Amino acid sequence: MSLFPVGRIPAENRTLGALSLAVFLTYLTVGLPLPVIPLFVYHELGLSNTLVGIAVGCQFIATVLTRAYAGRLADNSGARKTALRGMLACSAAGALYLLAAALPLPPLARYGLLIAGRLSLGFGESLLVSGNFTWAIGLIGANRAGKIMSWNGMAIYGALAAGAPLGLWMNGQAGFVALGLVTVLLPLIAFMLDRRIPEIPVSPGRQVALHTVAKAIWQPGLALAMQGCGFALIGTFMSLLFVSEGWEHAGAALSCFGVAFVGVRVIFGSLPDKIGGMKVAMVSLAVEAAGQALIFFAGNAWVALAGAMITGCGCSLMFPSLGVEIVRRVPVQARGTAIGGYAAFQDISYAFTGPATGMMATALGYSSVFAAGTVCALTGIALVILYARSAKIPPPEQEHDAAGV
Repeated sequence: MSLFPVGRIPAENRTLGALSLAVFLTYLTVGLPLPVIPLFVYHELGLSNTLVGIAVGCQFIATVLTRAYAGRLADNSGARKTALRGMLACSAAGALYLLAAALPLPPLARYGLLIAGRLSLGFGESLLVSGNFTWAIGLIGANRAGKIMSWNGMAIYGALAAGAPLGLWMNGQAGFVALGLVTVLLPLIAFMLDRRIPEIPVSPGRQVALHTVAKAIWQPGLALAMQGCGFALIGTFMSLLFVSEGWEHAGAALSCFGVAFVGVRVIFGSLPDKIGGMKVAMVSLAVEAAGQALIFFAGNAWVALAGAMITGCGCSLMFPSLGVEIVRRVPVQARGTAIGGYAAFQDISYAFTGPATGMMATALGYSSVFAAGTVCALTGIALVILYARSAKIPPPEQEHDAAGV
């Protein structure tokens, strides 16, 4: 007798669980190389710190630049096809890593193969996220958009948290070749899990112009970008703050953030669907502002870690909260494009927050950047209020929800 009878698990959860597991497995290929690529480029290839930065960052740039294309592909060519292509693109990145690690070529040639792999991974990530969300919402229903985003977010952040230490361990055991091999295999396993799940019909109707989608998402997108500053500041400056103050346990900051982030999603992940995204978003930003302010005023490590945990609580539901509102306000045939564009605001926030506040940290100290994080979160509340006043929910359209559930 099975300990967890499959028949007793709601069909909705089985479908969403399979899709989220595939996202987790594929997203491990994003987390695994983050601490390893600098070691490979600097120590094994003997190249500069500038090239290290390019190798790490080009994947995220590729993701930002292809978000709109991935959303369009999901809307117009099929969400299932888009997600599965994303997995194959991520697997191809592993093949390029293997070539970079194993071929007896000059360092710059091997570096070129690595860069090609990073770009393929960024492109695959865009296809995966846009395709998977559009696929899940077509199978399960728009009224579960918050739950879908919450489960996918847990899969993504869980993979990022687990990937970094696992990548370092694999690199220590077998070198960069091991990373390449695992990067090839994990998306293929995800592909085999998801290929049995049916496609959803492409929504009929005229294609929605990109400027129309942009008009619908720019306010919640900016609010999401303001929220992203808190995570980016903790990731960039928290360890430096601890070192400058002579505090211990600097490495626990991201763990505190991550535990709180996942815990809130597990316990309260359905709130955006139940009470509306606007309320949850405003409360989330207020909590994040409190967490950032606590870090700014912290007099010891424990207070700073508490601030990181509170920030994680505030950041947790922000993406699904405003994502739910976007899903309600855009035409069915533009959902993938809208969510892809919306997610790009967070990518941009993560990419540019550190450099933008670097001079402030140098001039005023590391704690000062968390005052900026507080201001950003409060600015996000103002943007949500403006969005709530300006956005109107269109009349419901015919959908093909619950196609496979």
